[in-house]
Amino acid sequence: MSETIETDTGTARITWHEADGARLVLALSHGAGGGVEARDLQALARVLPERGVSVALVEQPWRVAGRKVAPAPGTLDTGWRGIWPALARPGLPVVSGGRSAGARVACRTAAELGAHAVLALSFPLHPPGRPERTRAAELLGTGVPTLVVQGGNDPFGRPEEFPEGAYDLVEVAYGDHGFAVPKRAPTTQEQALETLTGGVAKWVASLG
Repeated sequence: MSETIETDTGTARITWHEADGARLVLALSHGAGGGVEARDLQALARVLPERGVSVALVEQPWRVAGRKVAPAPGTLDTGWRGIWPALARPGLPVVSGGRSAGARVACRTAAELGAHAVLALSFPLHPPGRPERTRAAELLGTGVPTLVVQGGNDPFGRPEEFPEGAYDLVEVAYGDHGFAVPKRAPTTQEQALETLTGGVAKWVASLG
C-alpha cells in the first residue's frame, strides 16, 4: 500500500510492507543518489514483515518531485519530520532508518522525534578519500539503540574506520556503498544480502 504525505518541503510517499500482528515499524529512507529501489531497502522490505516488523519505504519530497539532486541536510530533516506522524500512526514503536544520506537524517532527528531505535545502512562516515571530514558525531549522538550495517569496501567509511561508541555494527564483507560485491569475491550477492537482513532481523528482535 502506498500513500502520499504533505510536508513543509513537498509531497512525500510511503510504501507500506505490513506484517500481520506487527510489533514494530521500521521506516527506511533512501540516499542522495537513488530511491527506495535500492537492493538493501528492498531486501529488508521482503524479509522483515515475516518477522513481525512492518517496513515503511519512504521517498523524500525531492525524489517524488523527480529532482535528481538532494537538497541540503536541513531540508531533508524537515521532510522527515513531516512524514513522521504517518509512520507513528499505527501506534507502534518506530525504528528510524535509511541508507546513506537517509541514515544521517535518521541519526540527526531520532531523539527529537522519539524514535525507538536507529538503523543506519551504509552510513557515510566521510566523503570518499576525506577521512578528516568525519560525520561520526551524528552517529554517536542518536541517543537511542543504533545499528550500523556497512559494506567492507565502502569508500564512505569501512567498518574498521568507525569509532568506538554505543552502537552495534554488522559488516557485509566485500560490499561497496550499495552493498554490491565483486563477482570475484568469495561471497555471493545473495549471501551478502542474507548477512544484511539476518543482522537487522536479529538486532530488531533484541529491541525491548
